[in-house]
Amino acid sequence: LNYLAWVGREQAPLGVRSISTQIVRNRMKSVKNIQKITKAMKMVAASKLRAIQVKAENSRGIWQPFTALLGDNPSVDVKKNVIITVSSDKGLCGGINSTSVKMSKALQKLTSGPEKQSTYVILGEKAKAQFIRDSKNNIELCITELQRNPLNYTQVSVLADDILKNVEYDALRIVFNKFHSVVSFPPTVATVLSPETVERESESGGILGELDSYEIEGGETKGEILQNLAEFQFSCVMFNAVLENACSEQGARMSAMDSSSRNAGEMLDRLTLTYNRTRQASITTELIEIISGASALKG
Repeated sequence: LNYLAWVGREQAPLGVRSISTQIVRNRMKSVKNIQKITKAMKMVAASKLRAIQVKAENSRGIWQPFTALLGDNPSVDVKKNVIITVSSDKGLCGGINSTSVKMSKALQKLTSGPEKQSTYVILGEKAKAQFIRDSKNNIELCITELQRNPLNYTQVSVLADDILKNVEYDALRIVFNKFHSVVSFPPTVATVLSPETVERESESGGILGELDSYEIEGGETKGEILQNLAEFQFSCVMFNAVLENACSEQGARMSAMDSSSRNAGEMLDRLTLTYNRTRQASITTELIEIISGASALKG
């Protein structure tokens, strides 16, 4: 109502005290159009979510054996850290992109130091726009328009190969939104170690020490096997991360568009009430003027 009063003061002719009904009608029409768009976007997001969710759930079985074999060590202390932030290319999906960026920046502070290096690899236009503002010098690689075509493992494996060729790392830390439900997608960090780091950790014991209990066949050395495992693990984790983040994006967009539709409905109710009150006030004023004129003629 305060906004409508401001609109009335800005657009009503000088000397007119009440808001124009035409202004309210135009505002109601624009709100109705916005509501139609948000409802359509919610339905589109729901349709896309159903298609991607099945792929995301199936992809979880790919990286889980690697976690059982090589482990996931987020607290490992290495010199060269590469933080891969997965985000969306489009907006109107709540704060999932901002959450990933905040976690990436916090992770960068934790892994930085006098003898350490921590850089970014960015997937998605939204994270790129936020990182360029204050962390431009730490960006090594930016990849956008990943979801122009339907996501598949071949596409992501080529992407993972490009990342491995262009960055030097001891640990790759993938930050993404893990899909739990339409309203729950917490930010998650998956850690993939370089073959040299894996070998060093396996020699020091712990979970990775179990690698020595496996027999190696085919004439390949332990270093070559670890190289192949690390690259395959990274492509599998990246595939799952991209799909999980795509699911989270559509779920967040559904929630955001549903909230927008409800807000538009509430605003439309307030505008309708204001319009009816303004119209009734103008009718009452005209009736008073007619009665007053008739009384003056009789007198």
